[in-house]
Amino acid sequence: MKYARKTASIGGATSDSSLAIADLNKPLILGLYVVAILFNLCLIAQVFTVGMAYFYNPEWWQIHVWLVRGYGGLSLILAIWVCFGSFSQRIRSLAISMPIVLGIQVLTIHLKTPIPLAVVHPLIGFILFSASTSLVHRISEFIFPKTELKELAN
Repeated sequence: MKYARKTASIGGATSDSSLAIADLNKPLILGLYVVAILFNLCLIAQVFTVGMAYFYNPEWWQIHVWLVRGYGGLSLILAIWVCFGSFSQRIRSLAISMPIVLGIQVLTIHLKTPIPLAVVHPLIGFILFSASTSLVHRISEFIFPKTELKELAN
């Protein structure tokens, strides 16, 4: 019986060879993880502030607008960051999708068309949050492999 040796990129299946990659790229991986978590937290703040503006006090809308202008650059950082490591295709595509989806979301709110595109703004926000959460999850699987988590639990 032949055994195929698995090689992995960051965020893919782990093997002996991927552990060597992980050791060399640990700061790169951890940095991406921190930025991905920060981006995700900013999206949560976006939902919170729009809810506060709608249900409590319209002045919260200014914070909602300010937040997207402030954290929008993080999406570009994520997209560029994945170009500097040997990340899995899934992590790469999720990170690169962030500025694209964020740009589409901004367009839907600002473009004036006969059919109001703003109605899909919340849906696109949900897609953005889902992609962001998936990115954090994918990176965390590599940083904290399941075998390591089992050892920590015991």
